[in-house]
Amino acid sequence: MAERVARLRHELTENPFEFVAAGLFALFTVVAAVGPWIAPYDALATDAAHALQAPSPAHWFGLDQLGRDVFSRVIVATRLDLLIAFGAVILGGVIGSLIGAASGYFGGGADGLVSRVVDVLMAFPLFVLAMAIVAALGDSVANVIVATAIINLPFYIRLARVEILIRRNLGYVEAARIGGSSHLRILLVFLLPNILPALVVQASLNLGWAVLNAAGLSFIGLGIRPPTAEWGVMAADGARFIGSGQWWIGLFPDLALMLAVFCFHLLGDVLRGRIDARASA
Repeated sequence: MAERVARLRHELTENPFEFVAAGLFALFTVVAAVGPWIAPYDALATDAAHALQAPSPAHWFGLDQLGRDVFSRVIVATRLDLLIAFGAVILGGVIGSLIGAASGYFGGGADGLVSRVVDVLMAFPLFVLAMAIVAALGDSVANVIVATAIINLPFYIRLARVEILIRRNLGYVEAARIGGSSHLRILLVFLLPNILPALVVQASLNLGWAVLNAAGLSFIGLGIRPPTAEWGVMAADGARFIGSGQWWIGLFPDLALMLAVFCFHLLGDVLRGRIDARASA
């Protein structure tokens, strides 16, 4: 036990950002899981008589233009925003990784076609592409997840393709071919597990972009619709009151959004550092 504590103390001293990243991730996970039960007020309950009340001991983040408790809404919105982010990253990561891995492994004309499609997707401003997809499909949570997953596809396709191209002719893959393994088995058993760490790092970075994308769509009115508690919706509400001095309506959801993006990007950097350290060991 003492040895484990000493090792943990050494790791935290060497790289305190790991502790910060793990702590923030745990915080957001817990808040997303139990947010609706720990919020002090109903996130949708209005109190017009006390609308636009500044932060106070009773309402830590103040009240918005409809008298809703901003702190409760920020807490409750965490679950929805992380649900969208994780759903989009998992969907885009699985599909993109499989497409990229197959493209890199088999090569040929299909590989060229996939590369050209990825180039076309990357040529568009990705947020504008997400706007077009949501506008075409409709502004539901499922469609926001699908749109965010689609604009993330090129990252996974390119990464998986390059990693498979590096490994497809290595000795253990050739041994699997000689041993009679099918192409599908080689991809799923021998190649994809070996590139999984790189894909996990990419996924952690994409989580931050997915949160920003979902909030951005809601901010311009193409994502989640009011009165749902969502950080982008709350930021849009707050933007209308900045000039009149009600800064708290938009500040606190913006801070939550910034902290979430910082958490996921920091987590990605930490994971990348650990993977690089193992690779060079």
